[in-house]
Amino acid sequence: MEEKIKKLINRMTLEEKASFCSGATLWKTKSIERLDIPSIMMTDGSYGLRKHTGEKDYLGIYQSEPATCFPSACALASAWDVALAEKVGKAIGKEGQSKNVSIILGPGANIKRSPLCGRNFEYFSEDPVLTGEMAAAWINGVQSQGVGASLKHYTAYNQEYERMTISAEIDERTLQEIYLSGFERVVKKAQPWTVMCAYNKVNGTFCSENKYLLSKLLKEEWGFEGFVVSDWDATNNRVDGLDAGLDLAMQGADGANDKRIVEAVKAGELDESVLDQAVANNLRILFKIIDNNKENASHDEEVHHAIAREVAADSIVLLKNEDGILPLNKEKLSKVAVLGAFAKKPRYQGGGSSRVNPTKLDCAYEEIVKLAGDAIEISYTQGYSIDNDNIDEITMKLARETAKDADTALVFVGLTEKHEPEGYDRTHMKLPSNQIELIEAVCSVQENVVVILTNGSPVTMTPWNEKAKGILETWLIGQAGGGAIADILFGNVNPSGKLAETLPIKLSDNPSYLNFPGKKGKVKYQEGIFVGYRYYDKKEMDVLYPFGYGLSYTTFEYSNLQISKKEMMDTDTLEVKVKVKNTGKIFGKEIVQLYVKDIECREIRPEKELKAFSKVILNPKEEKEVTFTLSQRDFAYYEEDINDWYVETGDFEILVGKSSREICLKDIVHITSNLNTCESNK
Repeated sequence: MEEKIKKLINRMTLEEKASFCSGATLWKTKSIERLDIPSIMMTDGSYGLRKHTGEKDYLGIYQSEPATCFPSACALASAWDVALAEKVGKAIGKEGQSKNVSIILGPGANIKRSPLCGRNFEYFSEDPVLTGEMAAAWINGVQSQGVGASLKHYTAYNQEYERMTISAEIDERTLQEIYLSGFERVVKKAQPWTVMCAYNKVNGTFCSENKYLLSKLLKEEWGFEGFVVSDWDATNNRVDGLDAGLDLAMQGADGANDKRIVEAVKAGELDESVLDQAVANNLRILFKIIDNNKENASHDEEVHHAIAREVAADSIVLLKNEDGILPLNKEKLSKVAVLGAFAKKPRYQGGGSSRVNPTKLDCAYEEIVKLAGDAIEISYTQGYSIDNDNIDEITMKLARETAKDADTALVFVGLTEKHEPEGYDRTHMKLPSNQIELIEAVCSVQENVVVILTNGSPVTMTPWNEKAKGILETWLIGQAGGGAIADILFGNVNPSGKLAETLPIKLSDNPSYLNFPGKKGKVKYQEGIFVGYRYYDKKEMDVLYPFGYGLSYTTFEYSNLQISKKEMMDTDTLEVKVKVKNTGKIFGKEIVQLYVKDIECREIRPEKELKAFSKVILNPKEEKEVTFTLSQRDFAYYEEDINDWYVETGDFEILVGKSSREICLKDIVHITSNLNTCESNK
């Protein structure tokens, strides 16, 4: 392949090379017919394929071809299941093959710095390990089908406010430990065919022109082998971008960028070898696409819908289950009230460039009626309008009457697309006022209330959190979400999701609160490495629900924690084993979480940091042993004095538990550091 690439580049004119580094249309690259170099198509695809029926739309305004809408990243991350993430990726990749799509623009691996970010529904977690593992699995699934993925948005793209120009001001340690390490993990574990650079600046330099990010880190240190593509219209100075490592600028600029590149080479302002390298990177992926093309590829929409339902059910988090109100018992209940417009008109995905035109759509109300059968009478009241936040007293009165007449009330609430779309950020965490009023009204007449949340980012739950007996956080769970919710409610599926982000009590508790979204073209990341649970734990601050938390209809017991060494060099690996037992009466899945704590360090470090996790499937009374392997990087922090990762000699706690705040077992290992061997590439 490399010889073929070299020969092709030698045959290209300067103008052809320049043109090959820009898009031809909104979704296609340029072809060079003289050299039999074809065009390829890219589409959005964060949680489902979005292949357009027209060219002039990249914000999801117009229609796209039908495709399976899987749970968005905010939901999928709550499954904490890399096998499931890979299964979703395979399905999306298969749909890409069947629709002649070469590159799928996703997933988003940006860290959830603030709950207000308008695109948080596209991102996995506040933690880089969970983000990196889930994104890598998703990409491996997509690319196993011969379709490329585009890891985005690289990097520090954590808000929509002034997204095209804002400069994220971040110290190097924070950048490395929080905002880059997830991307690094994905590149090393999955080798995405492309990486998409973000709109914003990092420390004053546009991501599309940032040589440190695009060349030194991504390509040289991490070993990225694909091409770097800009976010759409994210180029500022195309020549500077090319020199920094931006291989392909999308979308096309009517030849203007091509002309600038040619002029820069002729004027000696840009070395032609830089252009040749970008062309080579683009050609390498093009040939990979050609080699992996499957003629007459197809997929089964019903099979993919079933996968979407399976994934959705595993992504739902049971936050509260007082008095065992769930699962609903058909033998004890005669009437169940379903309230809230979302029960019949589901919000199942985010808005903007990720919007999918689903092949079909389940609604929770219909699925609840199906599973209830003749055993339970189901009544419904809309409760509120999705179109506005106004409180309608007549509607509210009907809701109270409907709820009072039932044995249990299921209240569907959440955020509409207008509250959290791409393009702008939220200003608060509240639910719409008419929905809050509905919950309060129902709770005033009915003691058995289950709230089902539909949202892409955390919402304030006080004071109704104390009044509802059950709470399901369903996030945005795709086209089969209605069926998945019914499965959880009736116990056909035992909930196993756990929170991929902390749910704070109020917005002002969030560590970025005083510095979001910035001003005068800059946003300062003054909270440093203390993002999410790292901050709340260090501050010993109460939260509504902690990172990694989620309930089940069964119970689990942890025992027999073993570590392979009590003392080790930082270049050694440590094997950690723990036994987990299902002590309940029904089948269940438990997410075992391993955290590491540096007990004493010269630099301030978090109380604990997630380093590994595993989802364990257990029958009643069954016990399994889970094994983790930790290496040097799992004990290191980024030391700016040496511009590298460093393990300080001392004791480290190995913590295993059910959440960041429910540690079941712990042990201590002593590590001796060797400064000379602490290298980021190891």
